[in-house]
Amino acid sequence: MAIKVQVVFYSMYGHIYKMAEAVAKGAAEIEGVEVELLQVPELVPDAALERTGAKAARAAFAGVPYATPEKLTEAHAIVFGAPTRFGNMCAQMRNFLDQTGQVWFKGGLIGKVGSVFTSTATQHGGQETTLTSFHTTLLHHGMVIAGVPYSESRQTSMAEITGGSPYGATTIAGGDGARQPSENELAIAAFQGRHVAGIAKRLFRD
Repeated sequence: MAIKVQVVFYSMYGHIYKMAEAVAKGAAEIEGVEVELLQVPELVPDAALERTGAKAARAAFAGVPYATPEKLTEAHAIVFGAPTRFGNMCAQMRNFLDQTGQVWFKGGLIGKVGSVFTSTATQHGGQETTLTSFHTTLLHHGMVIAGVPYSESRQTSMAEITGGSPYGATTIAGGDGARQPSENELAIAAFQGRHVAGIAKRLFRD
């Protein structure tokens, strides 16, 4: 039986998409694991996306299929990625999760592995509160939460400005969004993917 890992993300300017790719790549390194990259729908009007430059940035992942609440039940593990908005997940991801009521009612995600990664504009812009508040929703769904243990030593690096936390991989985009995920941050994201996939394999193998 193949272990199915979904990486479900929302990205406005591509930072979270790049992290999602790294998570997916890491998960795919575990033998017997199938990885699917999915995005959640946009809520911002097209004109606003055009005006802010987000529409052009989103072209890089326009072909990524959309997640549905029902599709989540197909996975053994789900790694969610969303940028922070004032210390919480963005509205697009919240809107998507708020549509999972029927999945919750049926217990569709109970016992599955759940994990989260995020991005902020600044070092102290709410990375950890976004991750831990996101965990609350996963706990309501009965998911088994996985973070990034300190065996991933790159998250303790003091040699550079970097994201990374025991609650999940993170990246810092900068106030103008010009900073892209660093090699260190992408490596932590890949570790998270491997870690989650490994746990799922141990939980669900025949």
